[in-house]
Amino acid sequence: MDRVPLLRRSRWLTEWILIIGAALLAALVIKTFLLQAFYIPSESMTPTLAVRDRVLVNKVSYHVHHVHRGDIVVFRRPQADLGGPEIKDLIKRVIGLPRETIEAHDNQVFVDGRAMREPYLPPGTITANFPPVTIPPHAYFVMGDNRTNSRDSRFIGPIGENLLVGRAFIRIWPVTKLGLL
Repeated sequence: MDRVPLLRRSRWLTEWILIIGAALLAALVIKTFLLQAFYIPSESMTPTLAVRDRVLVNKVSYHVHHVHRGDIVVFRRPQADLGGPEIKDLIKRVIGLPRETIEAHDNQVFVDGRAMREPYLPPGTITANFPPVTIPPHAYFVMGDNRTNSRDSRFIGPIGENLLVGRAFIRIWPVTKLGLL
C-alpha cells in the first residue's frame, strides 16, 4: 500500500535526528575543550570590558604556550574568595608571573622592582598601594583594569594555574564592539 512514503518519512526523520545529535555533540565538544563564551558580570575590567559584554575564551591556548603578562584570563573562583557564589568564573588581566614579586606604590605597579608599563589603562588610573607579594610557582597575580572596583589578587591572592579556564581573545557582544582583546 503506502509503504514507500512511510519508509521515506522514516529515513527523513532518522537523518534529522542524526544531524541534530551530531550538532549537539559537536557543540558540547567545542564548549568543553576548545572555546566558550563568557558574560562579563561586573565593572572590574572597565574600560576594557563593560558589564554585559560577552567574550570568547580559548581553552586550548595555555596547553600550547605559557601565560603571558597582559593576557585577559577567565578562571574559576578560588574557594578562599568569599564573593557571591552566583558568579563561578572571574575575568582579570595577568599582571605577575610565577616567582615574580609584585607591589604597588605611587599609582604604579612594580614587577621585581621595575615599573610596569600598562598601556591598556586610561591615564589617571588610580592603583592603591599594596606591599610586595611573591607569586608562588604555578600561580599568577591578576588584577582588574578598574583598579578601584575589582576583587582580584590583591584581595584573594595569586591564582593557581589549575583554576585557569583560558584566555579571552575576542569580544563578541555587543556587535558594535566586536574585536580582538
